[in-house]
Amino acid sequence: MKRSIESRLLKWKNDPNKKPLIIRGARQVGKTYTIKEFGKSHFKKFVHFDFTEQKSIHQIFSNDLTAVNLLIQLEAFSETRITSGDTLVFFDEIQECPRALTSLRYFYEQRPDLHVIAAGSLLEFSMGELSFPVGRVDFEWMYPMSFSEFLVGMGQTVLRDHVPTMTNAKKPPLSVHHKLLEQLRLYCIVGGMPEAVALFASTNSLTKVSDVHRRLVQAFRQDIPRYHRRADAALIEQLFDTIPRSIGRQIKYSGLVREARIDKIKAALQILERGLLVHRVCENSALGLPLGANITEHRFKMVLLDVGLMQYLRGTPPTEILQAETILDIYKGALAEQLVGQQLLSAGIGSENGRLFYWARETRGSSAEVDYVIVRNGAIHPVEVKSGATGKLKSMSIFLKEHPAAGNGIVLSAAEYHAEPQHRLERMPIYTEV
Repeated sequence: MKRSIESRLLKWKNDPNKKPLIIRGARQVGKTYTIKEFGKSHFKKFVHFDFTEQKSIHQIFSNDLTAVNLLIQLEAFSETRITSGDTLVFFDEIQECPRALTSLRYFYEQRPDLHVIAAGSLLEFSMGELSFPVGRVDFEWMYPMSFSEFLVGMGQTVLRDHVPTMTNAKKPPLSVHHKLLEQLRLYCIVGGMPEAVALFASTNSLTKVSDVHRRLVQAFRQDIPRYHRRADAALIEQLFDTIPRSIGRQIKYSGLVREARIDKIKAALQILERGLLVHRVCENSALGLPLGANITEHRFKMVLLDVGLMQYLRGTPPTEILQAETILDIYKGALAEQLVGQQLLSAGIGSENGRLFYWARETRGSSAEVDYVIVRNGAIHPVEVKSGATGKLKSMSIFLKEHPAAGNGIVLSAAEYHAEPQHRLERMPIYTEV
C-alpha cells in the first residue's frame, strides 16, 4: 500500500539539518511496512532492529550510549556496515527499550549525518513516562489510509487524479463525481486500515474485510490491560464499545457511562486517547488562534481511529451503507462526520498537536453548532457536513455573522462544487481532499 507519508520521508532524508525521526501512530496503521519499503527503495542499505522480537538487542543499550559505542555493536549485531548517507537505521517497537529511546539524543548530537527512524505500537505511553530527548528528534504522524490512498490501493489511480482539494477546488465531470461517491461508499465500509484495504483490493469481499475488522478490534482489546497497570480495563473496554455510537453528538463525561464516576471515566478516556484509538474533538469559541486556547473542557465530541472500524463496532451490515440513498444520512450524519474528522486528522488540517475542534453556542431558546473549525492560511474556517445538496445552514450563518474575520464557510455534501461568495460559502463534494 503506497502511502502519502513517503514524500515527507523523502524530504526528511534530504534535509541536511535532519534529526532522528519518530513515526507516531496507532497499531496496525502501516508504520513498520511503510518504513521498510522506504528504506529498501531509497537507501543502499537498510538495517531493522525489532526490540520485541530481538530481545538480545536490549543489552547493547544497557551501558554506554555514545553513538560510537552503539554503532560498533549495532554493526556487529546486524552484520552490516552503517555508513553515512546510504544506510537507514530503523528502531522498531522502541518503547520496549527505554534506553534506546534515550539514545536518539546521542545520535543527533554525535552523528547527525546518520539516518535514524524509530516507531512503536504503544509509544505514546512511553513518551509520557520516560526520559525523552525533547528538541533532539523530529516527528511524523501516520493515520489509517485516507480516501485518496484508498483509491490508489484499489488501483484507481486515474480516478484519484480527479479528486479535488480544498485549495484546488476543481469540478470533475458528473460521471466521475458519481464514481467517486460510489468509491467513497466502499471506503466507509472498508475503512483505511491497510490490512483491510489490501484484502479488499485482492478479493473484493466485504465479508473478509469484516473478518479483518474483527481481528483488529480483538487485538486492540487485548492491548487494553497493557495501556496502564492501574487502569480500569473493564471501563476502558466499555468506553471503546460506547464511543462509536456517540460520534456526531456533543458528549459530557457523565453521558458516556452513567454508572461510573467522572474521574474514572476521564482517566479511562485519556488512556484510549493516548493509545490513539479515539480522538477528542474539543468545543471551541473560535475567537482567535491558537484554537487550543479557547476550548470548553466539559463538553466535547469524539472521532474513532477509523471509519471502517466504526461501522463494524456499531454492528452495521455493509448492505445498509451500500443501499442508503447517501452516506451522509447514515446514523443521522454521524458516519460522514467521522469520515471528515478522520480526513482532517490524516491531512494535519484543523488539528493542533493532533487535536480537532468544533464550534457551539448555547443560549436560552437557541443553540448552534458547526461540525468542525479548521485553520487555512492563518484564517479560521467553519466546516459543515450536510446531507442535502443545499441543506439548512442556520448554524453556519450564525457563525459567519458572529465571526466577520473568519474565512469562507465550507459545506461538504454529495453535491458538486459551487461557490457562493455573496454568502461567504464554498460548497464542496464530501470526497474533497483536505
